[in-house]
Amino acid sequence: MDLLVIVAGLIVGFVVGLTGMGGGALMTPVLVLLFGVTPLAAVSSDLVAAAVMKPVGSWVHMRHGTIQWPLVRWLMLGSVPSAFVGVLVLRALGSSADVQEVVKASLGVALLIAASGMVVKAYTALLARARREAAAAQGVVLPQPRRAEGRSADRPVTVRPLPTVLVGAAGGLIVGMTSVGSGSLIIIALLVLYPTLTANRLVGTDLVQAVPLVASAALGHLLFGDFRLDLTASLLLGSIPGVYLGAQLSSRAPGWLIRRALAVVLLASGLKLLSLPTPALGVVLVLAVALGPILWAAVRRREGRRAHAAVREEAPAAL
Repeated sequence: MDLLVIVAGLIVGFVVGLTGMGGGALMTPVLVLLFGVTPLAAVSSDLVAAAVMKPVGSWVHMRHGTIQWPLVRWLMLGSVPSAFVGVLVLRALGSSADVQEVVKASLGVALLIAASGMVVKAYTALLARARREAAAAQGVVLPQPRRAEGRSADRPVTVRPLPTVLVGAAGGLIVGMTSVGSGSLIIIALLVLYPTLTANRLVGTDLVQAVPLVASAALGHLLFGDFRLDLTASLLLGSIPGVYLGAQLSSRAPGWLIRRALAVVLLASGLKLLSLPTPALGVVLVLAVALGPILWAAVRRREGRRAHAAVREEAPAAL
């Protein structure tokens, strides 16, 4: 057992329990960058470990009924076979140095997409919040969108089968090849396809669909990948209690701070996996940490002014 890998698993598991995302997006780069594990071995071991962790969060959401089962079924239809295919694609490519570099680059691109998706999601939430605050400040009751009339938070969403299957297939292929995407990528795609889905149902649905997806990819890596039992055991020793602790503290922790930190980690890992020189990476991270909050505050003020102006224009129709 490697104590440092156990500690890394504990930290990543804690982040997953706290934010609901970041398992493969964090653990695989950590194994590659900090512990010198080959990309294929890191993907294989991380997926097998995730196959053990994912059911824990899913069980909690099942107990609370926060799952959209029709979405789960359509996602599984695309993700489960494509995850296994992703492993076969890796095996067909072989295990040469060139293949390792392809896997490494794929990981980097997937992480940057995940980080970008988190920023887009935060910006969308900012727009909605600015509009609500502007309406409240001006004492205006805005009409609800027609599509939301009569909609209950507990009412199942109208499933779009073909796009949902395609999301599952694309996500499964990426997960099978990189171990990234079962949470960070698919949950963002679901947010775009189903914007009325409540946050807890979004997370619950994604966690449950990820169980067979990760299991399929893990089975493929057990059979054809570069699975390492000792590495996976060390990951599980740390990640399982980490997930539990993170879930217990999730209601008390400042989620916005954790998500911003996660976005920075995803950015750093993605750029490093794409072979960005360390000095340049340091400059990018310093700029992101130093200028990010300033730029975000400026965007928040600008959208607040726009929201106030829009509410004033709509006020006569709302009264």
